[in-house]
Amino acid sequence: MSSLGGRVAVVTGGARGIGRATAARLAKDGARIAINYKGNAEAAAEAKRLVEQAGSTATLIQGDVSVDADAERVVKEALAFGDGRLDILVNNAGITRDNLLIRMSAEEWDAVLDLNLRGAFLVTKAAMRPMMKHRSGRIVNVSSVSGIAGNAGQANYSAAKAGLIGFTKTVAREMATRNITCNAVAPGFVDTDLTHALLQQMEKTILPQIPLGRFGTVEDVAGAIAFLASDEAAYITGQVVVVDGGMVT
Repeated sequence: MSSLGGRVAVVTGGARGIGRATAARLAKDGARIAINYKGNAEAAAEAKRLVEQAGSTATLIQGDVSVDADAERVVKEALAFGDGRLDILVNNAGITRDNLLIRMSAEEWDAVLDLNLRGAFLVTKAAMRPMMKHRSGRIVNVSSVSGIAGNAGQANYSAAKAGLIGFTKTVAREMATRNITCNAVAPGFVDTDLTHALLQQMEKTILPQIPLGRFGTVEDVAGAIAFLASDEAAYITGQVVVVDGGMVT
């Protein structure tokens, strides 16, 4: 049996980028995948196809996880898909609304904090009860090096990702007695469909800051998430795994 055979995973923001790669990787390791997406049904269908190509099954669950009712419904539908099981939660849903702080609107601040941080809170809270019932679970939150080191023009994003680290450590302490672990990954500059053009423009300034000399791939991050979701990470909780090629030390 594969390392995650028989387990059920929920990946929020699973239609594109890191979320899609994570869904495919967890599927390759044997998990059944509930893919949450907010609006891009075509991208979500492609993520589902990749999961099936990896030899597993998937369901698509549309919903805005920053909305209480949607977050609860996402977990409820995932449980129905998993026949009452929910073993792995990957809180990946997130957006950016970059701007210098002096120009940042309250709407730009709220939009990022609502989805990136509030969304993780709402889905985790909904997922905790079924995990506690089974006395087992893996929660992995996708943070960022911006939440560790900060980044000009990303006060909202950095604050949300730093908050996610504090949230991770607290959930780890609260849930440890129920055999539920909670960890975070903090990606650096990762080449995705959304960031590719920007990274190419900034290549000469960014690459010298990365000791490994290349941008990260979505598969690099998905591999770290898969490890934290596996039995091999059973004694790891409350930690932040930085996946950035050595940029932030």
